[in-house]
Amino acid sequence: MSSSQVSSAIHQQVKQAREASLVLANLDNFHKNKILHKLAEALRENSVVILAENARDMTEAGTMLERGKLSVSARNRVLLNHAKIEQMAQNCESVAALQDPSGKIIQATRLDEGLDLYRVSCPIGVILVIFESRPDVVIQISALALKSGNAVILKGGKEAQNSNSVLAGIIRDTLAKSDNALENAVSLAESRDEVAQLVKMSAELDLIIPRGSKELIQHIHKNAEVPVLGHADGLCHVYLDQAADEAKSIEVTLDAKLDYPAVCNAAETLLVHQKYPNQWLAEILRKMQEAGVELRVCRETRKRLERFPELKLTTAIEEDWTMEYTDLIISVKSVKSAEDAVIHINHFGSKHTETIVTENSQLAEWFMNMVDAAGVFWNASTRFADGFRYGLGAEIGVSTSKTHARGPVGLEGLVIYKYKLYGNGQGVGRYGHGKRDFLHEEIT
Repeated sequence: MSSSQVSSAIHQQVKQAREASLVLANLDNFHKNKILHKLAEALRENSVVILAENARDMTEAGTMLERGKLSVSARNRVLLNHAKIEQMAQNCESVAALQDPSGKIIQATRLDEGLDLYRVSCPIGVILVIFESRPDVVIQISALALKSGNAVILKGGKEAQNSNSVLAGIIRDTLAKSDNALENAVSLAESRDEVAQLVKMSAELDLIIPRGSKELIQHIHKNAEVPVLGHADGLCHVYLDQAADEAKSIEVTLDAKLDYPAVCNAAETLLVHQKYPNQWLAEILRKMQEAGVELRVCRETRKRLERFPELKLTTAIEEDWTMEYTDLIISVKSVKSAEDAVIHINHFGSKHTETIVTENSQLAEWFMNMVDAAGVFWNASTRFADGFRYGLGAEIGVSTSKTHARGPVGLEGLVIYKYKLYGNGQGVGRYGHGKRDFLHEEIT
């Protein structure tokens, strides 16, 4: 296909998405929820087909792994099974159970008698979401987009193209059977060439959300001419304070690293107060080592663990404090104080999620106020930083920016607002010095 043909096809796809978004934006909550429940049914009914297509992807992912084009963690994220299909179906139902984020009155002001101003939430419009590996993301994103009234164009990785295609097909078939024939509210982009064109379409697209590797997200930020919402890294820390509880230290730290090492909210660096008991630290690292984790420690930590020869420790280098491993590796650093821990986190962290383990409530509150991150936790695993766990139904991505939306982005991050002014023939010439004054009264 020539460049001009691709461009024509992309423009048609985006045009259809825009048209669908305008219909979807005005669809009532009952009908949107009906579509989501029908989608949940369709996923369960088509589980055999979904798993068959996923098996094809797993074969290709295995080949890519052998050729060094895919990591073990990325290959593992491609895998679907009956449990994941059921989770996708439940995600649709969970999103349907949430309040409609669109059409809410955020603020109401009476400018004058018969002149009322309302700020009302509304969908963003047409969103491009680029992601890697995980095909279940197709359902998560589509469910949130449909509920919030947005059309979405999806671009997944080559390693999951068959799974992505069958899932998108199920969504589009479900939409086509709805009363409003909305199948173009969800579509797939097939190639990198198409993405290269899409990211330049500032007049046609409203937002880009990249999910995946640091390289992918940095590439999109660098080349996009459309607003981008996303995060470049998931370099999360756990800080074990001298006033930490032993049992909480063990559960929080192990869960943060071992529950799912390949995701952005897994812990990559463990910071330990110099007065934290060495025996407790050794026990945590021993359990990690038994789970296959490589331990990269600072010189001070190596020195304090000398009497635990069973631990296989590698001396960390400066680059380790900057690494998002998304693998069974953790860097460990001893610090003199909570202040030093915060300085380290604010310098090396990615503003994603950070946690402190301590029984000192005043220190915990100080830590959460001083750490610059989208999520700051006390005595809880970084793995809780997730849209589904936050009660958002699911998440369309994670943002570490400080504009529009931050942290796991659910429905509220997929709406913006517009101002609606209800008048009675007024012009601004009525108001000013020696004329009428504005009331600026809150409408209750």
